[in-house]
Amino acid sequence: MKNLIAYPFRIILTAIILLTSFFAFAQKDSTAAVHIGFIYPVSSNGKNAASYTNRFSLHAIAGLSKAETGFTLASVANVIRQDASGVQIAGVTNVIGNSASGAQLAGVANITGNSASGAQIAGFANVTRNEAKGAQVAGFMNLAGNAGAAQVAGFTNIARKDAKGLQLAGFFNKGNEVNTQVAGFANVAKKVKGIQLAGFINIADSSDYPIALFNFIKNGEKSVAVTLDETMTGIVSFRSGGRVLYGIAGIGYNFKDNPKDMYAIEAGLGAHVPAGRNLRVNIEAISHTLTDFEGGSYFKNSLRILPALKFGNRFEVFAGPTLNYVSYERENDYDFVKKYIWKNNKSTDFQGLFVGFNTGVQLLF
Repeated sequence: MKNLIAYPFRIILTAIILLTSFFAFAQKDSTAAVHIGFIYPVSSNGKNAASYTNRFSLHAIAGLSKAETGFTLASVANVIRQDASGVQIAGVTNVIGNSASGAQLAGVANITGNSASGAQIAGFANVTRNEAKGAQVAGFMNLAGNAGAAQVAGFTNIARKDAKGLQLAGFFNKGNEVNTQVAGFANVAKKVKGIQLAGFINIADSSDYPIALFNFIKNGEKSVAVTLDETMTGIVSFRSGGRVLYGIAGIGYNFKDNPKDMYAIEAGLGAHVPAGRNLRVNIEAISHTLTDFEGGSYFKNSLRILPALKFGNRFEVFAGPTLNYVSYERENDYDFVKKYIWKNNKSTDFQGLFVGFNTGVQLLF
């Protein structure tokens, strides 16, 4: 995926640099305090613009230069063959052949051939071939070799090597050794030092604190559990995560004698707390729904404290108390629980708080 994304930008960058190098061929390098123009070669530096280093550049459409050391502004594009420092602002794109040490702001894309040590802000994408030391903020995508600061994108962040700062994306993050990843759908990394938070899935070689429905951590833990609670609802669930945090996703059935069959679905987050060689406490926060698929639904949010005893390397049994908040339409009059520690008798829907239990066995792999 990273190659499909990176290659088009590399081709564009290479073409632009080769083109501008052709214009600069056999020209003597010069400096200018001010460079003002319309579009190359209609400017104060004329056809020799590609050999000039400028302190201030202003172009109605697009500017071309060897290097920039101050402020650069163009309505469409700034094309800089070598290095740029200071601030570059373009309505469409900033293209810098070597390194950028200031800030780049572009309506569409910032493309840097080597490294960027300042902030890059773009409406669509920031692409840095090697290291991006400053923050990258893009409406769609950030791509860098190494990311030294935060990467924030509407869709995806990709660090081909390491990401030392936060990766925050609306859909997907990828890195090698990363600090923290937050994505709407998925995170992929090798080693995660901090939290890995995704709306659906986390994948890593090492991640102690993954937060997602599904977590495939190479040095972590996965299990299939069968549980039963105070409502006589049996659940088969998949638990997956790291050394500390794990995600829970399950389906099941209520075995009480109900007028209609009630099916269950649950999802949540858990944490392992070591308590001995083969003993630990699993603390879980769960959202649980029973439904007959014809309008009748029973909603329960639970906090579980489950001491767990491990037998060998594969099996674990657990049981413990739960604190539960339930709500459902009063006309359904579910009688799963008889005693409540609190009830709201004034609300349209029934609401109650009670102490229950959860017990189960799981196969670890």
